[in-house]
Amino acid sequence: MKMIVAIIQDKDSAELGDAFTNADVRATKLSSTGGFLRAGNTTFLIGVENEKVQDVLDIIKETSHARQEFMTPPISMTADAAIQAPIEVQVGGATVFILPVEGFHRF
Repeated sequence: MKMIVAIIQDKDSAELGDAFTNADVRATKLSSTGGFLRAGNTTFLIGVENEKVQDVLDIIKETSHARQEFMTPPISMTADAAIQAPIEVQVGGATVFILPVEGFHRF
């Protein structure tokens, strides 16, 4: 058994949640915040059998889209506080961790 931790942008969370429901994948959804952009993310915790890992990864890949957005960098990132021009950054997609599970219990 594996624990999949998938961190995705909030804009993709509803579509991913629906895809999990349609595929009968049980997931716990947590609100989270990214450190760099300080933007809203959603973290899904999914416990699956080893043979289902690739199916879940395929669903995540199909529903989590990278996109370009503009953001104003924090003052600490610029040498001159007067230079606060927005910069284009890539956001979205998914960051996924797959962890071994020693035990699973449902009470």
